[in-house]
Amino acid sequence: MDQNIEATVKLWQDNVKEPDLAAELSELVKPGNEEQLSDAFYRTLAFGTAGLRGVLGVGTNRMNVYVVAQATQGVADYLNAHYENPTIALARDSRLKGEDFQRVAASVLAANGVHVYVYPRIEPVPTLSFAVRHLGTSAGIVLTASHNPAKYNGYKVYNDNGGQITDEAAAEISANIAKVSPFDVKTMDFDEGLEQGLIEWTPEEVLDSFIQSIKKVSVPGFKASPDYSVVYTPLNGTGMECVTRILKEIGVENVTVVPEQAEPDGNFPTCNYPNPEFREALELGLKLADEVKPNLLVATDPDADRMGSAIPHDGDYVLLSGNEMGVLLMDWLANMAKENGEDVASKVAVSTIVSSAMPDALACDWGFEMRRVLTGFKYIGDQIDQLKNAGEEDRFLMGFEESYGYLVGTHARDKDAIVATMLCVEMASYYAQKGMDLYEAMDALYKKYGYYLNGTVNASFPGESGAQKMAGIMSGLRENPPAEIGGFKVVGMTDYAACAEMPRVSGLQKEATQELPAANVIEFRLEDDNKVIFRPSGTEPKVKAYLFSKGATREESEAVRDRLRADSEALLS
Repeated sequence: MDQNIEATVKLWQDNVKEPDLAAELSELVKPGNEEQLSDAFYRTLAFGTAGLRGVLGVGTNRMNVYVVAQATQGVADYLNAHYENPTIALARDSRLKGEDFQRVAASVLAANGVHVYVYPRIEPVPTLSFAVRHLGTSAGIVLTASHNPAKYNGYKVYNDNGGQITDEAAAEISANIAKVSPFDVKTMDFDEGLEQGLIEWTPEEVLDSFIQSIKKVSVPGFKASPDYSVVYTPLNGTGMECVTRILKEIGVENVTVVPEQAEPDGNFPTCNYPNPEFREALELGLKLADEVKPNLLVATDPDADRMGSAIPHDGDYVLLSGNEMGVLLMDWLANMAKENGEDVASKVAVSTIVSSAMPDALACDWGFEMRRVLTGFKYIGDQIDQLKNAGEEDRFLMGFEESYGYLVGTHARDKDAIVATMLCVEMASYYAQKGMDLYEAMDALYKKYGYYLNGTVNASFPGESGAQKMAGIMSGLRENPPAEIGGFKVVGMTDYAACAEMPRVSGLQKEATQELPAANVIEFRLEDDNKVIFRPSGTEPKVKAYLFSKGATREESEAVRDRLRADSEALLS
């Protein structure tokens, strides 16, 4: 074994006090476990703009109280270097060890002179983004691993505007983390911090204001019929409190919650992968829907920043993709703005370069401006800030990304499944009054604009060797780009590592051209408006290929997508 790893393991053996971590380490050092031991210690869990995310357990490459304490010392040093009297908002979701991590983080921050506001119970990620803005704190931290399996937890850091930190801030925090041992951080007792006023429970008024801010973007005059019904599942996460509150606020009383998934449980006993993108996670909700016969089934992921849906249609339930829901909401919101007497051409919608190309067609038709940013909702939040700084915050129509994240309103700078659920219910009710379900509404848009379909290929590369393989794949695509993919000739290539110009379509476009930050993303534009984009995941050991196909019919577009998938899988093998 590498000598550096041996030295690190010895350091942990000498310092780990928690019984569960000490017992795990004792097992790992036994003969025959060399590979597992190396994987736990071969690197320090990487800190980036998405913070930390990893498997729970002992080691530098795992999520545990020592790694959290070390990261928090790095954050505290950053805040003290940039703010005279720094403050921070702190939250957690239903993940395992979340409460332990929250108490450790608060204790380290307080010991470093950072005043901490702590949500007293689990809350959705968007409530943390809101709290940063509402309380005027210097930063925010939320303990979450989003929709990852139960063995994961994570640590996300937000800036003083409620968006995820910039590359520059992440680099500085990462450098701070590297300077301190996980066993040599400043800390104090959590209860002592409360007594001294260094740690403070976040007032209930903050959550109340969050709910009211969301209600403000409810469609004017919305009124659900008394028999309109919804089945909802929070997937054992954080959405229950806020989703049921906002639906009641807008007058939707007939809400049935999936009982097995109502209570927070970081083990996620009812689904191995609590991701509302996938039908398996919704099986209990679909079973209940068969009994209740609702107008709509909605689900939020564990930290309630992503929303999925299932639509009753022709005796079955159809799941809309994140792209389809984003397109539906965008078209409907433009229509609602028009009905409300607003100038739709002045509006700005924002999505990512890996999300559906269909909004470009909507923008050309409606006249609003469509902007494309890099993957990561912080980039969408940055566009909101630009509009706000120009005194034009009301121009923001919506933002969305293909991975089921949406934001309507400017109360947060991150995706928000609470506002998305409210508007999805209102939109479904709107179409129901016209005799259409959401699947039919989406199909009408396809028939009008063309069948813009999407797909992904995910190639996993775990461990140290996997990281090297991922780097090799991306460099290979750059150095030896394919001449065609799926039988379609490559007609253009953009390497986003070279700071490309931000794509914009239609609208007023009053502002100067913008340049996107450098990113490890490669786009291949193909004949007939097809496209494939390759991008390593920022949170998991995988490389993704994003597939974009277009056809005059669904069957034609699906056939194209299948061809793109086959070749993309080969390129990632």
